[in-house]
Amino acid sequence: MIINDAKFLKSAADRSGFMQFDKPLIAVCGRSNVGKSSFINMISNRKKLARTSKDPGRTRLVNYFDMGQFALADLPGYGFAQVSKAEKLKWARTIEDFFAYEEHVSHALLLIDIRREPNDDDKMFINYLNHYIIPFTVICTKTDKLSKTRIKPAVKSIADALTLGTGNVLAVSNDSGYGKDSVYTRLDEIVAAYSMKADDEEESAEEVEEE
Repeated sequence: MIINDAKFLKSAADRSGFMQFDKPLIAVCGRSNVGKSSFINMISNRKKLARTSKDPGRTRLVNYFDMGQFALADLPGYGFAQVSKAEKLKWARTIEDFFAYEEHVSHALLLIDIRREPNDDDKMFINYLNHYIIPFTVICTKTDKLSKTRIKPAVKSIADALTLGTGNVLAVSNDSGYGKDSVYTRLDEIVAAYSMKADDEEESAEEVEEE
């Protein structure tokens, strides 16, 4: 995977502004302040592609990015306590509306702080993805905050808490680039799976026409 011409496309507040693509669309999800914007900047090799902030809860829209071989949608963070109930419901509705067209979403990357045990919001989000049969990978961020010897045990602990195999949990550092190659490998797999599915659907359509 080589990403060298990533660009921001648009922001959308509701389904009227949601985008569809003729290539894989990958959703980036996670709690507020988990590092979604920094993660996007890391994989895109652009320091300021996605706007970062020290204040949690700043991403309130769905932000779309063109990454070349795939598109990325940065979703509003969940679980931020210091907003009104009405604002939380608005964010939740935006996320729910986004996944209502689950056939347009190829994969979800769920970011979790490697220093924190997954909470009820994280587990509920995974249940939500499972309900809509959306493939996902858990990305453990902020590994630079741990010693190298603590990274693998922390990944296993998070995988166990979410009843996942460790192969579906990748550890990264947005600052140092640790784990970046593993993320690129997963992105390659997502793009390949999309292409295979598209080829199968095209063959099926041709067979129907011949009949």
